[in-house]
Parts: sequence; C-alpha cells; structure tokens
Amino acid sequence: MLTPSERAERGRAARKRVPRSSHGRWIPSSQRPDPVGVLERQSEGRVPELVPLRYGRMAVSPFAFFRGAAAVMAADLAAQQHTGLTVQLCGDAHLLNFGVYASPERTLLFDVNDFDETLPGPFEWDVKRLAASVTVAALQNGSTKPRAHRAALVATEAYRTAVRRLAGLGELAVWYERIAADDLVPLVRRDDRARFVNRLARARRRTSLQAFTRLTEADASGARHLVDDPPLLERATDLDRVTLGKIFSDYRSSLAEERRILLDRYRFLDAARKVVGVGSVGTRCFVLLLEGRDDTDPLILQIKEAGPSVLEPYLTPSAYPHQGRRVVSGQRLTQASSDIFLGWMTGPEQRHFYWRQLRDMKGSAEVETMSPSLLRDYARLCGRALARAHARSGDRIAIAAYLGGSDVFDRAVADFALAYARQNADDYAALGGAIAAGMVAAAPGA
Repeated sequence: MLTPSERAERGRAARKRVPRSSHGRWIPSSQRPDPVGVLERQSEGRVPELVPLRYGRMAVSPFAFFRGAAAVMAADLAAQQHTGLTVQLCGDAHLLNFGVYASPERTLLFDVNDFDETLPGPFEWDVKRLAASVTVAALQNGSTKPRAHRAALVATEAYRTAVRRLAGLGELAVWYERIAADDLVPLVRRDDRARFVNRLARARRRTSLQAFTRLTEADASGARHLVDDPPLLERATDLDRVTLGKIFSDYRSSLAEERRILLDRYRFLDAARKVVGVGSVGTRCFVLLLEGRDDTDPLILQIKEAGPSVLEPYLTPSAYPHQGRRVVSGQRLTQASSDIFLGWMTGPEQRHFYWRQLRDMKGSAEVETMSPSLLRDYARLCGRALARAHARSGDRIAIAAYLGGSDVFDRAVADFALAYARQNADDYAALGGAIAAGMVAAAPGA
C-alpha cells in the first residue's frame, strides 16, 4: 500500500502526462461521430413506440438535449487525453442528476442520485460533464457567456476544494461524510433561501403514500389499482403481472436478509409500465404497487432496465457482467446512503433490471428557472457532492495533488464547459434538423 506522500506524488506525476491547463481545450475531431447517429444507435433495443417520445423530450431545449446526450459526450471525452486517476464515475453527472432523498434514518441528504451510466473511469469526465451542464443551463436561462463561465468555474472550484479537504481526512471520516440537506440552507443566498426551503419541503412530501394517491384509483369494489395514462403510465397485462411475480423472488435474493424479511410483509397489488426521464425513455421500466399493513401503508417500487453504460466502449468493462448489479454496486459505493430496497435481477429475454423505491422523499432542482445567483449556489453544491462521491471510490490524495491549490484546473474546465456548450447547441440543432427532415420521428415532449 502506498503512503500518502507516494499517492500525492502519483497525482503530481499525472500533470506531466496531462497538464491541468490542457483540460480547457475542446476541438472536435474530424472523425467525430454524427451525434444523431449516436442517439439512433443507442435507441436500438428500446421499446420502439417510446423512442419518438425520447426525441420529443430532447428537442424541447438545449439543456433537455444535453440530458439525453450522455452517449454523445462520452465519445467526445474519450477522444481526449485523460489523467488515469480513476474513480467510480456517475457517468452522467449533469445538474439534474443531483438532488435530495431520504436516508434509511429518514434524514434528507443531498447527493448524486442517478447511476445508470456508472463505471470506473477518470475523475475529470464527471467534472467536465457537470461543468458543461452548468454552462448549458446558464446560457439557456439568459446568462451572458462570462456569467455562464463563472458558474462553471464555481462548480469546479467547489469540487477541487472539497477533494483537497477530504484528502486530509482519515478513511472512516471520508466514508461517513454526508451532506444533510438542512445544513445547506444557510449557504444559499438570502434572496433565494425561501425557494430552496420550499423545494426541501416538497421533497419530504414525495413518498409512496403521495404516489399512491396520485398514481392509483379505486375500482367498484374499493380496491386500489394503478391508473392508465398512456403512454406515460400503462397498466401491465395479466401476462406481464405473472412474469413480474415470477422474477420478484430473484430481486428479493439480491437484498440483505433483514430487508428481505421487511419486503415479505408486503403483498403485490398491481403493476404498470412507466416512462421516466429523458435519456432513459424507451428503456423498459415498470412500477409495482404493494400493500403493507393495510391500504394506508403502500410501497411503490420501480423496476428499471439497465443496459451497458455509455462509457463502456471507452473504458475497462464493468467487473459485474449483470448491468443491474453494476448500477446497484456503483450507487452503493458512491452514495453516502442508499435506498434500502435497491436490488437487481434478470427479466424476460435475459434483460437486466434494477429495483428501487419510486419515491422516497426524492427531489431535484428546477434548473431551467434558476436565477444566475441561485444557479451558481446550486452548481457549488453539486461540485461539493461530486467530490464527496469520488473521494469514497478513488484515490482522493492523488486527485487532490493533481488539482493543486491554484485555480488552473478550475479555469481550464470552465473554458472547456463554455466551448462544449457551443458544441451542444450545434448538436441540438442537428437533432432539430433531423426531425424537421423526417429522418427522426419525434412525439411531443410530454
């Protein structure tokens, strides 16, 4: 095992291979793949009738496009030199993949909250995707380029300073590190604080009981079932319900023993197919309605298909051949605390899935309506949360030594983010052109 000084030297040595200032360059390769072609290839194997909905949602705005274009940016990042300083990447660290959720102790935490693309890889890929999402959002909200650059700089600076702080802590201290949502309130500017507190209150109300009220209705006998709202929510067929019942035991076996006992106290009521997100639209996703003690004690689980990470063509394959387990393991490693019902299983046609609660006080920001000051505050929080996540899985001492005490890395990544926002705008226009030409079918972004 390397000493702290040897680990730090490893980080400083990486500067010789990839100078910190080099991260500021973005010049698309002449062999850069067509972005629409990348998205089309990603749509293969998805539910065909839902793919137009995915394009419809991506066509709403440049930021919506960015959210759905993780595969496009993965190819772009892979074309650049990287540090070789590996962490468990989120893989899609844009602003809306951070948010609040409840820990098992019912504390509201702020953390990374999406791991569909998680895979070990160079730490700066997550940082660059976060910073680029900040500039795309800022420009879309009407900020000037200097203000958008400043917002990305704030996010990257927060990441760097948090990693350097964590590099000085012991292993258990880093492992127990968490960001309690209530502790963030004083960090938000006074003018934006009421809005921030209101978002936390709304998140606390987002529980299975609230989802039960909104997503179910009573039949003539008074029994509750999931509502039909195609194409966003469609009740499962009798065959689908039988199939889901058969695979339930496989999922159950992926849980710890005490959580299997808890799960056994619920009974199955209904299931439906659900459309989620932007980039995930078209992947198979179901929700299961379960009942505990009585009809006032519901549990709604989400079953989401897990395909290969968009990073997989460019990095070492996952240690887990099961894609659901890849997602679950990455989440458990990276998050400060994870959903007690997080698990995985194999479904029909050998498709891989992971399970979690549909709502457990989960909440995300309304990035598209943020003022410049609130966006900077939120970007700072995301940078801090990403640093905490990376410190758990990577060599925080080496990364801290690579980043250093100056703002060289911060400014370079902010420069990259602004340049990549222009690239994203071009790619967004390319999708719009493909839709207008009839090359790609897009449904209204419901």
